[in-house]
Amino acid sequence: MAIWRFVKSAAMKHNDIPRGSQRRAVKIGAAVLLAGFLAACQADEYGVGPKHLRPVSADIKRKMSDLNMSKTSPIMIRIFKEESELEVWKQARTGKFELLEEFEICKWSGKLGPKFKEGDRQAPEGFYEITPALMNPNSSYHLAFNLGYPNPYDRAHGRTGSHLMVHGACSSRGCYAMTDEQVQDIYGLARDSFKGGQRSFQVQAFPFRMTPENMAKHRESEHLDFWKMLKTGYDHFEVTKTPPVVSHCEKKYVFDATTLVEGVPFRASGKCPQYEVNPRIASAVAAKQRKDDEKFQMLAARFDAREERQQRWEERSNRFANVLGGGGADEETVTSAPVDQAAPQSTPVETAATPEAAPSRPGAAVETAFAPKDQSAIGAAGSFFSRLVPFGGKDKPSANIGPIETEAVPAAKP
Repeated sequence: MAIWRFVKSAAMKHNDIPRGSQRRAVKIGAAVLLAGFLAACQADEYGVGPKHLRPVSADIKRKMSDLNMSKTSPIMIRIFKEESELEVWKQARTGKFELLEEFEICKWSGKLGPKFKEGDRQAPEGFYEITPALMNPNSSYHLAFNLGYPNPYDRAHGRTGSHLMVHGACSSRGCYAMTDEQVQDIYGLARDSFKGGQRSFQVQAFPFRMTPENMAKHRESEHLDFWKMLKTGYDHFEVTKTPPVVSHCEKKYVFDATTLVEGVPFRASGKCPQYEVNPRIASAVAAKQRKDDEKFQMLAARFDAREERQQRWEERSNRFANVLGGGGADEETVTSAPVDQAAPQSTPVETAATPEAAPSRPGAAVETAFAPKDQSAIGAAGSFFSRLVPFGGKDKPSANIGPIETEAVPAAKP
């Protein structure tokens, strides 16, 4: 009704317009305004109202309640390429971060390893801080936030790239792409954490879960040293369950470090200042890394032995295959004769085992025959058997037994 009154009053101000035209103008104007109002409030499959302002899903709300989390408490995100998983961790009222939700990454591009240059379509690996300025409510990919690549570590190594995002639409060219429904919740959780006072949230992007098993499996990679450095930050979070403070110096990452000289900052390309790590954290991380390294060495040796056994087996298999497939003809006695092209190939006739037994009649197709290596043994066995069984096969009469003569005449058949 308010819309109708507004449009009607606006139309009636123009007295020079005929009354019938005024009524038509009122109706058209009201329809346009109503359509605009409904479009602004219309729901899609993921919620009602502007997408960047929509609340998180009921399932996420229930999980936050179960884990004793405030709606606006800080968050942290971990990404694992090989497993295609994105984890959202959120601070509980205990002060520790707990895993709130695990999302399956819809698509990511490139391969395991860091991004090096613009256009390589490689999704980044490393530690990134996301501020409100990096949030994009008007993304063409539903909703998005920029990872802030390159970070100080990346720039210190001369790496280039831009617009590396976590976004929706399930389409990736160097980004981590989620479904629209997933990014709706992820974006909402980040937005609410900023409302609660979090100035930035951390994204930790890894090639895989940094376990001894995975490190041993990828021990031959050119990126192993880089991944060991990332694993230190991974271990800091695993031990403390709070996002580590990330610094950069001497072109490397440094975690939970505090400078000992006031006013001397960390510079990614500069020499590291004197610093210390909380002794409790440093001790716990060192203990974890010793245990992990022992397991890594054991698994690496086991994988090496397995690969060596596999290689030996493949070599033996290849030699055996060569003997059966190509080497046999050189080691056996082979007797062959040319094939008469006039003879039908569908009815070949095999030669005898020796050259003397080869058929001489023209027009007979002849196949190659392989003679046994020890004919004497076969002959001896055959001779012995023939003496015991004088009524042997019709095709192979015994050479030692002549024809059997008898005067008995069989009775005539009825």
